[in-house]
Amino acid sequence: MAEKVFPRGHLVTVDGSRGKDVSSAAEALARRLRRRGVECVISRWDASGLFGELAQAGRPGRHVSPRTLSLVYAADLAFRLRWEIRTTIETGGVVIAAPYVETAVAFGSACGLPANWLRELLRFAPAPNLRGIVRERKSDSGWKARLDRGYGEYSAALFEEGTADFKSKRTRHAMIEALGADHGRKVFQLSGKGIEQAAKAVIGSRPAASSPSASRRHNERQ
Repeated sequence: MAEKVFPRGHLVTVDGSRGKDVSSAAEALARRLRRRGVECVISRWDASGLFGELAQAGRPGRHVSPRTLSLVYAADLAFRLRWEIRTTIETGGVVIAAPYVETAVAFGSACGLPANWLRELLRFAPAPNLRGIVRERKSDSGWKARLDRGYGEYSAALFEEGTADFKSKRTRHAMIEALGADHGRKVFQLSGKGIEQAAKAVIGSRPAASSPSASRRHNERQ
């Protein structure tokens, strides 16, 4: 099982199949929080640079598998937790993790890996206080293979030549379906009103951050 949620700060996750949508939703949520006096940071995919190193290690498609990518994702997430997420949350801050566990599980499952294995691999990641998924755009299309976008686009670029049974459109559809599955917790749809509702939920669960002045008084007591 994952660790308990962080005791002081707030962890918000943004998951989706398309990197641009994940980034846009995270930025929109961060803007709404900052307008209300809540400082927050965004923890992004590949903060460790491990995926960049993997891409440079050889020709795309060679010696890469969904299992390998899942292991690298776990290592990257461990880096993010240590150097970005924990350090902010332990001081009472808000972190928007874009993406987080569900993206890796959904992608790996869509590629045929056992969901139980993926969740066990990522069990070190604490449960978020609030979970959001993006509004999927261009959902009838596969990924545009690019190393500089999201996890799906990056993986598609590596698989393009070396994984004969990888079908970008089919895999993305399966990933979207997995992300939309009911995991027993409220999930915010991060588009339009959903982003506003998510921002209000974050603020409402942080009594000291209900207003900028209250936030300052809370910080002074630390």
